Amino acid sequence: MKDDQTIVIADDDPEDCDLATEAMRLADMSNPVNIVRDGHELISYLKNHVDAEGERKPPAIILLDLNMPRMNGHDALKQIKADPELAHIPIIVMTTSSNEADVEETYRLGAQSYLVKPGSFRELVEKFKHLRRYWFETVRRPRERGV
Repeated sequence: MKDDQTIVIADDDPEDCDLATEAMRLADMSNPVNIVRDGHELISYLKNHVDAEGERKPPAIILLDLNMPRMNGHDALKQIKADPELAHIPIIVMTTSSNEADVEETYRLGAQSYLVKPGSFRELVEKFKHLRRYWFETVRRPRERGV
């Protein structure tokens, strides 16, 4: 796993963000993490964030909650996947909803995965261990390209 592969968490709940970052640490995910609170902040981050060298570098993955203020996860997903400069970024929906309509809609809009937030912290750590193994150790993705 490359430590420079940033993960963006788009979630308006500070407690969920704190739990996620601690669970990532316990799952041996040493990736830098950036947190945004809604879809507008996510789009702004993706279009404007630059690294230390002043280059725009997309995150390795986005963890996207569906229930956020101002711009919800569905609308953010739709906007990202419609933008040719952003569409290649893997988006993993991670939300409390187990509603089948939400699952179907997010896949239709282009999400790569759909995870329901677990009920316990231990389960959250296990989900992040699986996520680390799959997205950062198992799959082969195209070479990083600037946004």
